Amino acid sequence: MNNKSCPISLVSIDSNIARINAFYTGMLIVIYVLTPQVPILYFLILDFSTRLFYKREYSFLFILSSATKDILKLKSVKVDAAPKRLANYFGLIFAVLITLTALLKLTSIMYILVIVLLICVFLEVIFNYCLGCEIYYLYKKFLS
Repeated sequence: MNNKSCPISLVSIDSNIARINAFYTGMLIVIYVLTPQVPILYFLILDFSTRLFYKREYSFLFILSSATKDILKLKSVKVDAAPKRLANYFGLIFAVLITLTALLKLTSIMYILVIVLLICVFLEVIFNYCLGCEIYYLYKKFLS
């Protein structure tokens, strides 16, 4: 994470749970590409919405990620929650756009969105790098 460009809050979350959650999100997107079952996308929209607008503790992927962290006996790594929340907003936006392009049969655009989302997921899971933070930085720079 690049601290100069990420939003900041006073709340902290476990980075390992967020990374595992990103992994499961990526796996669901890959499963969608292989099976074209739109309900997978509906599930992702619901899960992102639950985490963002209700309580993350009720998100199925959060519950699964927490259990996975416990099974793997990973230590908690506390980080600021704002960058991860921003990533969830980006994830929700991508899930909605992928769903819309799939329903409208805009296959080429859908695959471009899927590739961008999977790149973001890959960077988060493997390198703990938030591309959303860079977009946020450019956004803030553009506004000033």
